[in-house]
Amino acid sequence: MKTAKIENMIKGWFVGNFDPTLIRSNEVEVGVKEYKQGEYEARHYHKIATEITVITSGKVRMNGVEYTKGDIIIIEPNESTDFEVLEDTMTTVVKYPSANNDKYMGDPL
Repeated sequence: MKTAKIENMIKGWFVGNFDPTLIRSNEVEVGVKEYKQGEYEARHYHKIATEITVITSGKVRMNGVEYTKGDIIIIEPNESTDFEVLEDTMTTVVKYPSANNDKYMGDPL
């Protein structure tokens, strides 16, 4: 049996094609991410990856819509979103495929 700590991973990502990782994969990325109320990620999109975000606790706003515990948001390639943390929040995120350098700011052209 192996063990690890999420705080030793970069931004909560623990499966994917990066270091450190528990499972190196070009197929998928998985992360558990914690956010504090008031944090904000500017509008961005992915050209290759689909991103699935599960709100495991807390409340966020994406594209003007509020999401809370239990909500699952699927963002397809070339769909953009921002991410505003309305209260302390934890998410589980799955991105597939694992595509390095696939985050683009703004809206797709």
